[in-house]
Amino acid sequence: MNSFRKFAAIIVLAGLSASANAQVGLNKLAQSTMNFQLVSISARAGALGDAVYSSAIGSEAIFYNPAGLSEVKNQFDINFFTTQWLAGINYTAGAVAWNAGDFGTIGLSALNVDYGEIHATQLVPASGNAQSAVPYIDAGDMTNIGGYSFGLSYGRAISRDFLIGGTVRYTGQNLGQSLLASGLKNNNASIFVFDLGVKYYTGLKSFRFGMAFRNFSSQIKREEVYEQLPTTFTISGAMDLMDIITPDHDKNTSLTLGADYLHSNNYSERLNFGLEYITMGAIALRGGYQTNHDLQSWSLGMGAFVKVENYDIQVNYSYSAMQYFDGVNRFSLGVGF
Repeated sequence: MNSFRKFAAIIVLAGLSASANAQVGLNKLAQSTMNFQLVSISARAGALGDAVYSSAIGSEAIFYNPAGLSEVKNQFDINFFTTQWLAGINYTAGAVAWNAGDFGTIGLSALNVDYGEIHATQLVPASGNAQSAVPYIDAGDMTNIGGYSFGLSYGRAISRDFLIGGTVRYTGQNLGQSLLASGLKNNNASIFVFDLGVKYYTGLKSFRFGMAFRNFSSQIKREEVYEQLPTTFTISGAMDLMDIITPDHDKNTSLTLGADYLHSNNYSERLNFGLEYITMGAIALRGGYQTNHDLQSWSLGMGAFVKVENYDIQVNYSYSAMQYFDGVNRFSLGVGF
């Protein structure tokens, strides 16, 4: 057990050191592509300001910290997610986790991003500029626009307190076609992406911390420019405050506070906070706040848990306030059996 503690401490310190060194004199803005992978798709996570990297479990954890995959409570855990994002963009996702016992937990996930209706224009050829009142022509609605991701995950409890997990995803983005002198060109790109996560229960009541590296990949070349994906490194901590307030509290009641520190290659550091109150093991009330964000700030949500025969059903909703835009609504449905 001591070796696990030393290993976790070394990894955390190394990550913090790298984060600090990378920030010296560097203002990182808009330096990545395929940023749809940064949008949170879980209604529970959205309500908690995305501060879930040490509390997400089961198939939901695939999209945050895959180490939580091994904490699935049933043999099978399935989640469906939908997010009504900004500017008519919609996210639809699904994930399934299979508890294979001593062999660990295997997960599958899929994500689809619909960019909605996008109107295309094309520059008027140089030979036609003299006859045209505007420098472009109408090219109609674009087709084959959106993003997608398909993932295979694995999580395992190395010990009772130390969990690990990883995901390999095939991710792509389609940005329509361009009419060039040489003909039509498809603006599509796809790549393999890797996520890695760990979670450790410290033994200090319910306090645990998690850590995840997401969106590791090689660069993508568009035209003559190489672009990197939005790689993130997150350190997270969470604890049930009822362990302090009333140590002998009913296990169906909890008040979990989570805090996440996010380091990214395309923005300066952020802190996310979330608070989740569960009563009677059936109703959840949630709130969260994200700092250092151009658009997002506070969020709220709720969830309901019911058992129908041998099925554990969970329904969640969240609302996230957005500056300059309408708020974002997220819905999710989970089934365990």
